[in-house]
Amino acid sequence: MPERKWSVSARRSGFRTSKKPAATPLEAALAMLARRPYSVAEMRRALVRKFKDDEEGVQQAVARLRELGYLDDRKFAAHHAASLAQNRGLGRLRIRRQLKAKLVDYKAIEPALQEAFSQTNEQEILEQVLEKKIRTLRLPITQSKLHSLCQSLMRRGFRAGDIMKAVRARPELKPVADAVDLTETEATTEES
Repeated sequence: MPERKWSVSARRSGFRTSKKPAATPLEAALAMLARRPYSVAEMRRALVRKFKDDEEGVQQAVARLRELGYLDDRKFAAHHAASLAQNRGLGRLRIRRQLKAKLVDYKAIEPALQEAFSQTNEQEILEQVLEKKIRTLRLPITQSKLHSLCQSLMRRGFRAGDIMKAVRARPELKPVADAVDLTETEATTEES
């Protein structure tokens, strides 16, 4: 067994001390923003949860961060939407749901989606995701496998009509795709 160089671990010696809790909502917000970006409402919710008794301090911290430009729903939505489209291969519907879950102002969502999909083509993203999914399918492709494939693409936020066009354009999927009627699938998508 090799000899240990250090007799005491870094944690015990004080090199890695525990973090001090933030004294003010502004300090806490700056520490949170150093880790990842937040929407305005998401930051407000986190600060209210952390500083229940200091609601005025929370409001002042959020106002100061907005004044400094650290909290901006338009910039946050545009960056997050572009990232989800380019890096995770998600469609417009799923990105809209993600932005709503991040409590982004509803007025900032549509312009962010327009900007994200002006940089990347949603149809190309669909084709890339479809290509990747087809590689994992075991042959022969049955109607149930095709249905499962289409459902997974719909969960990623692509529209059923676009999915069927892309599936029918693939020669290996065309015979099974022509036999499948996705009208019930489209109906369940429109309801949700």
